[in-house]
Amino acid sequence: MKNYNFLTVILLGITLIGCGDTKKGENSLFNIDDSAFPAHFLPQEAVSIAILNPNSKEIDSVAYFVNDKKVGSTKGAEKFKFELKDQKLGYQYLKATVYFGSDSSDATKRIELVSSVEPKLLNYKIVNTYPHDTKAFTEGLEFHDDVLFESTGQKGDSYIRSVDYKTGKVIKQVDLPKQYFGEGITFINGKLFQLTWQEKTGFIYDAKTLKLEKTFTYDREIEGWGMTNDGKYIYRSDGTEKIWRMDPETQKLIDYVNVYSGTSKIKVLNELEYINGKLYANVWQKDAIAVINPTSGAVEGILNMSGLRKSMKDITSEDVLNGIAYNPKTKTIFVTGKNWSKLFEITVSE
Repeated sequence: MKNYNFLTVILLGITLIGCGDTKKGENSLFNIDDSAFPAHFLPQEAVSIAILNPNSKEIDSVAYFVNDKKVGSTKGAEKFKFELKDQKLGYQYLKATVYFGSDSSDATKRIELVSSVEPKLLNYKIVNTYPHDTKAFTEGLEFHDDVLFESTGQKGDSYIRSVDYKTGKVIKQVDLPKQYFGEGITFINGKLFQLTWQEKTGFIYDAKTLKLEKTFTYDREIEGWGMTNDGKYIYRSDGTEKIWRMDPETQKLIDYVNVYSGTSKIKVLNELEYINGKLYANVWQKDAIAVINPTSGAVEGILNMSGLRKSMKDITSEDVLNGIAYNPKTKTIFVTGKNWSKLFEITVSE
């Protein structure tokens, strides 16, 4: 096992994913030959697809598809080679439509594309420690104009508020209706966006006044977890290994990446923060932050934050790490957790 998988198991506590398997529903007339397929494919590799023809049919041509997109064709039953470098990490669905005589038949197979990036074990240094409200069930944390904003969860006790982070004093608070469980927040284009957990509803506020301007309904059947942005698009986590990209103008989800550390999917990604071109993500119930490439989904770094928990004697195992906010003014990162008594200002290095 490579070092990066060791780091993944120790710090993120996930289970290694097994090799890709055959997609159910494959017919027996033709099959894709997977006898030489590795357990996982890497982005720099190519997949060579050959057709098994147990009934010795006379094949005229074969059209090849990856994730339902046509990528090429061959005459007869020649092998077809497809480069994987431009594909997302995660499962790839191969399909070969075989034409013979006046008929055709599909053969399918599923392979898994994993990350070839070796994550770096990152270090952090505590710069300052500030008070944090132990009643705050933190879901989102973000700086805007040098002011810290926090959103919380729990139905009947969800809100957004601005806070003097040095003292913990609340500047302004906006409560959510009691039927909503608040989740992540982000500021973009003069607006404050907020997600809810299972209610499939988002809120858009004026960034200066926190006056509610609009609600929107999720356009996919997903949950709302973390939220951040890169100045153009919003990124959302949904409690799986996926991070979605959303258009802030239409609130429509455009696409997503699957997050992998080596051969392992990193699931239950929670609070997000976009820092210097990378996505920092809390992993729910783990004292770890994954640093993710937003284009590929590859984990490039891992922060073991267990030392923060050890510095507090007044929290339980249920009070999980959650809350990442980058302050552009100080160029430092602020982290906390659900019902934590402290807010930590840190710097990160290799």
